[in-house]
This record gives sequence, structure tokens and C-alpha cells, in this order.
Amino acid sequence: MAELSGSDVLNSDWTPTEIDTSVAHPARMYDYYLGGKDNYAADREAAEKVLAILPEGRAMALANRAFLGRAVRYLAGVGIRQFLDIGTGIPGPGSTSETAHTVAPDARIVYVDNDPIVLTHARALLAGDRPGLTTVVQADLRSPGDILDHPEVRRVLDFDEPVAVLLVAVLHFIKTDEDPAGIVERLKQHLAPGSYLVVSHGTGDFDPDRSEAAVRGYDKATAPFVLRDHKEVAGFFDGLDLVEPGVVQLPWWRPDGEVPEDSDRIWLYAGVGHKSQATS
Repeated sequence: MAELSGSDVLNSDWTPTEIDTSVAHPARMYDYYLGGKDNYAADREAAEKVLAILPEGRAMALANRAFLGRAVRYLAGVGIRQFLDIGTGIPGPGSTSETAHTVAPDARIVYVDNDPIVLTHARALLAGDRPGLTTVVQADLRSPGDILDHPEVRRVLDFDEPVAVLLVAVLHFIKTDEDPAGIVERLKQHLAPGSYLVVSHGTGDFDPDRSEAAVRGYDKATAPFVLRDHKEVAGFFDGLDLVEPGVVQLPWWRPDGEVPEDSDRIWLYAGVGHKSQATS
């Protein structure tokens, strides 16, 4: 595959459409939880409603970002050099590209998000040390075919070789009637043997009443928050070989050291699945 240039990915066709700042968006709410500044009044108001019920929400966001880092480092360490990060949100410290390139400077990364503000902030990311290896596409996980067939995605990633698909804290914004399992299956079928799937997902398994109350803070956002149980989250990995320790709460997925106190209050599951050579 030919090397990409910064001018290739930073082309004029990518000018973002008008950004609606009057409606909260999960990506910008997540940025607020992480202490970022790329959010608006509607995002902060909705996020504060969540935090009023679930003060652990900010710790959950930080734990999710830490899981992303551990998963990407693991994948780069086992030889993955292509990453498709769907629902990435606003790039920031600990992003997929930053983490992957510390292990594998030649890694290629495609970011996908449906919020045009991500395109705006990704310009700075793409102007970094390795702009030819990183690009961003505005698309929606609900239409996986649009992502897989996107010419920019095809130009950066070679789907005949292993790819890691990252669905980190995004599937819980897909409603049940939008068929999240079918969406994930479409992505898995498209992957070459040796590829990986990474998922983290919110759950109500540990405190259903408070969890349900907290996610109502997303009712007026651009996407609702759908809690799923362990069986449902594990089901996204059907047909794949789960990397140890399987589908567990975020802090217990290959921690870098001792698991922090109160980690049982991090109400998201996480897992990594491998498409083996024998998987069709």
C-alpha cells in the first residue's frame, strides 16, 4: 500500500458541516467527563445531570480511557498495525494513534465519528508527527457499510490484513431496534483472520435503579444510553476467541498494576476478541 501524505488526508472536501451546539452530544459529554474543553453548555448541563445521580461517572470515563490505552498497547504488542476506531469522540491525550505509535510507529489509524466537531479537532491530530498514517471519517456506526466502503477508510486500511476494530463506549448509544448485534456481526464478517474486536459497554448489572436514573441524562442528547447486561455484551464476541481475562469490568481487563479501590463501582464491561485463522 502506498504511503499517505498529510495533504492527502487534510483535503478541502472535509470541511465540517454546521455544528449544533444546542443539543448535547455523547462525544462532547465524554470530553467534559475527562476534563476537556471541547464541549458546550448543553453538553455540560446534560453531563452534570448524570453526575448528580452517578458521581462515579467521571471515574468511569477515565477508566474507559485507561482501558483503551491498555487494549491498544496490547494489540500493537501482538503485531496489529491497523486500527479502525469507531465512535472515537474528540481526540485527546491517550488517543488511539498516540498510544499505538508509541509501540508501533508505522501503525495506521482511521477514526470514525458522526459528530462534525471531531473533524475540526482531528485536523490538529492529523498535522502531528505522522499525519500520513492517521485519518478521520465522518460516518455513523449505524451504517457499517458506509464505513467499510468509505474510500478514505479503504485508502488507509487494507482489509486483507488484520485490523483491530475499536468499539469503545459507543455500542451503548445504539438502540436495540437498531440491531447492535447485527452491526457488530457485519464488521466481524469483513475482517481478515488475525483481526481483533475491542468493546467497552455500560451496564446496569450492579445498581440497576441508579444506573437507569443516570442514563436518563442522555434522553435529550443526540443518542440515548442503553444499558446491557454481561450476557448481551459478551454476545458481541460470538465467533471470536476472547483474550484473557474475557469480558470483565474495565479495571480488571489486564490492569497495569493493582486494581484501584472502589473499582467495583466502574459499571462498564470490556473485552477483546480475536478472529482466529480458523474463523470463517
